[in-house]
Amino acid sequence: MTEQTSHVDTWQAFSSRITFEDGLHASSVPVDLPLSGLREGAMRERNLNVLGTLAAFGERRNESADEDTPMALDLMRLDNKLNVLMGMLDQLLQRDLPLPPRQPVEFNAIGAVLPVVVWPRVQAAGLLRLHFDGCLALPLELPARLVQERDMDHVFVAFEFMDDVMGDALERLVFRHHRRKVAGRRLTSP
Repeated sequence: MTEQTSHVDTWQAFSSRITFEDGLHASSVPVDLPLSGLREGAMRERNLNVLGTLAAFGERRNESADEDTPMALDLMRLDNKLNVLMGMLDQLLQRDLPLPPRQPVEFNAIGAVLPVVVWPRVQAAGLLRLHFDGCLALPLELPARLVQERDMDHVFVAFEFMDDVMGDALERLVFRHHRRKVAGRRLTSP
């Protein structure tokens, strides 16, 4: 298979899946690939922790009559306290960490479409950092390779080292985000 065919296949795989589309604090730095096994393993664990935190923050309980039980009320209070503590921790961690500007980003477990200002100039490989609201101080860090320029303002990068567990966790984040956007559109449509 030629390199051009590989690029087309990667783009088609990306395009055939739903994507997370939003403005995120995004940046990237050049990186030499492949990463060392130790660095790759530590990054994978950190990313899974970030995705787990985002999943916990994104979960919404179904409103039902059971919400009035003493246990449900205790769980809601505990949940609120944990959210406050996580918010405080996030603010402490951010104090000395300037965030990159928000950029329109589209991604799934295959790769990402980014504004050219986010990707390191003339670099074949980079480490993409995505900061999500509610977890700003702990970015998702995804090693990637430049696949192609999409237009004058955007590039497409393919993620490296995406095992099944990491890919599934990323796809769940994408799906939850997509589901919330669809639900929001339904609520605002006449």
